Amino acid sequence: MNLRHLEMRLERLEGFGRPTARLEQYQTPAPVAARLLHHAAMQGAIEGRRVCDLGCGTGVLACGAALLGASAVTGVEIDPAAIDAARRNAQMLGVSVEFLVADVRSPSVDWARLACDTVVMNPPFGAQKAHADRPFIDRALELAGVVYGIFNEGSTPFVAAYTEGRAAIDEVIRCAFPLRRTFAHHRKERVDITVEVIRLRRI
Repeated sequence: MNLRHLEMRLERLEGFGRPTARLEQYQTPAPVAARLLHHAAMQGAIEGRRVCDLGCGTGVLACGAALLGASAVTGVEIDPAAIDAARRNAQMLGVSVEFLVADVRSPSVDWARLACDTVVMNPPFGAQKAHADRPFIDRALELAGVVYGIFNEGSTPFVAAYTEGRAAIDEVIRCAFPLRRTFAHHRKERVDITVEVIRLRRI
């Protein structure tokens, strides 16, 4: 599946019904999700691989990984309503994804069962709660040898320092992230920010 075709399929997916600012529930834009997934697929990290989407929201990355031929996909999300939407999205696309309602910080989850080859994620940027992305980075490196994450512009030095001794940054791709008006405090209908898609390799 080429990049444009993947993007078009992901554009059809349902977003958050009632997004929560506290959880930074911004829908991952289809062009960004498609670019991350297609790039990962070209690097052999999706097709035939076990993939986990941490903080999957409504399942854009998880469903896209399944479309690209992942052998098994799991989406982990703390919000049950988002998981319901993710399940509908997977059904609409005709793909198989296991969705789990869980907090990535929870010690009660059998995380060993979710060990995989590749993690894809769009963690919180930390706009509402400082360092909200750290538990996602920690869990991702626990689960997989390769991680593709979407981070706010300028995050690369932090990610490099935070994962020092645990992972190496293989690649950083900068791309536009159209942020649509989602919450009451947003003034504009759309703001284009820049994000960094960072590939981490566990060492």
